[in-house]
Amino acid sequence: MSARPRLLPWSDPVGQRCYLVSDVDSEGYLSKLADEMEAVQLQMGAELIGHARLMLRDRTTDARELRYLSNRLIEALQDALRIAESRGGRLPVPEEAETDGSAQAWEVAE
Repeated sequence: MSARPRLLPWSDPVGQRCYLVSDVDSEGYLSKLADEMEAVQLQMGAELIGHARLMLRDRTTDARELRYLSNRLIEALQDALRIAESRGGRLPVPEEAETDGSAQAWEVAE
């Protein structure tokens, strides 16, 4: 079983966070589905940024369109932050890295 639950890129019907506890790291159906959904969310966010740049250059864009754009940008940012939190939560902590032999020594220059 994995040490920590994975934050999934979707919420339950009432908006609560969903987590996956898996005994197979990144190999199960839900893990792969979550990976694919994260990739789609990030791609949509990147496309939205391009669209926003065009809209902001267009002086004829009205307030209603800008509000709609702002709401979509907020959603994209929320998705990106959730993905960052999920991926950060899956990084090995130094104690875990030492036990599996993947720890690296870091020196701090003074």
